[in-house]
Amino acid sequence: MAEMEKKERVILVCADTGEDENFERSVKELEELAKACNMTVEGVVTQKMGSVSKAFYIGRGKVQEVKEYAKNLEADMVIFDNSLTPSQLRNLQKEVEKPVMDRTALILDIFSTRAKTREAKLQVETARLQYLMSRLVGMHDALTRQGGASGSMSSKGAGEKKLELDRRKIEKRLSELRRELEEVSKERKNQSKRRMNARTPKVALVGYTNAGKSTLMNAMIDKYLQDEEKKVLEKDMLFATLDTTVRSIDMGENREILLSDTVGFIHKLPHGLVKAFRSTLEEVKNADLLLYVVDYSDEEYRQQIKVTEETLLEIGAANIPAVFVYNKADLCEPGQLPKVTGDNRIYMSAKTGQGLEELSQMILDKVYAQYVQAEFLFPYSQGKDASYFMENAQVLEQEYAEGGIRLKVNCHRADAGKYAEFKVG
Repeated sequence: MAEMEKKERVILVCADTGEDENFERSVKELEELAKACNMTVEGVVTQKMGSVSKAFYIGRGKVQEVKEYAKNLEADMVIFDNSLTPSQLRNLQKEVEKPVMDRTALILDIFSTRAKTREAKLQVETARLQYLMSRLVGMHDALTRQGGASGSMSSKGAGEKKLELDRRKIEKRLSELRRELEEVSKERKNQSKRRMNARTPKVALVGYTNAGKSTLMNAMIDKYLQDEEKKVLEKDMLFATLDTTVRSIDMGENREILLSDTVGFIHKLPHGLVKAFRSTLEEVKNADLLLYVVDYSDEEYRQQIKVTEETLLEIGAANIPAVFVYNKADLCEPGQLPKVTGDNRIYMSAKTGQGLEELSQMILDKVYAQYVQAEFLFPYSQGKDASYFMENAQVLEQEYAEGGIRLKVNCHRADAGKYAEFKVG
């Protein structure tokens, strides 16, 4: 039997500067992130401080406390909940005598281990290299005094020469990654364009990581497709899935939607990751309806909504119609749940199926609001136009008459106008 992989033992360091309104939640999330990276949290050190130390981020006395704490607990690494500058990182590692990592690097590590598709791997590597580049630039600035005044490579100090070479290697690789991502992005855009032309309503699941988006996607697949192979990975873990998955869901009576499951968001999600995953998140920008999936059993569920809204604003998807899906109602006390489900919100449980029927109807009411009933008569010479309606509208009546194909349909208002010359009645 193979020996199990040894988990890294880590110490977490969280500084409360007063800027984060949800400091305790941030600490808890850092613990969950460490666990998601297969680490064992041995202890947590916190410090309330008015200003940040340029040298160590935390106070010098606290640095010594962290050093002793990590030594006594035999920790392998120290993780900070804050983004550290290159000099802070270097100074801390020297003083603590342990490898030091910040929250951004930890999230990047999780993403690198979870990326499965070629596109996700390219996006994560791009974000990692951009993160490393910003650190190299900082270290480069600190070493410029080693060089001469001419600016040539020959006049640079040994440390600066190596950093310059590293920087050039990273820039070269980033250029390669951008070209590869552009190729993948073209194919994604072509797929998206075909879906746009098909007139099938697009619904995107968005929200905080581990709020239940994948569980809801699988619940819809169970209800309407009954196809285990179409299901997505579902796990009680932060960032269990990174890749955007699109499924065609036939909800009956020729009413179909394209449902997409997207990467989850989190408090202090690195900007570089949002930027790197922008092409993947195009599915969100092109959606007709967003389902904000919220873990209603979490006392800080309002913070989840705030983070989701901020991230959607960053990618340019803030004005798309939305339904707030307050999930995990089965974990709430009966008195916690409001009795009324509103026009744009629902309290449900994707895990148990409670409220799934109501959500399905709500989705149909929203995405088919722009659909109208119309009757057309297509000459047999225009059979391709009749086929378009058979594939992209709800066919109520169909007749092969003497003058052509008669169709009574519920169709998109734009299609009714486009084919107005064939309307009858």
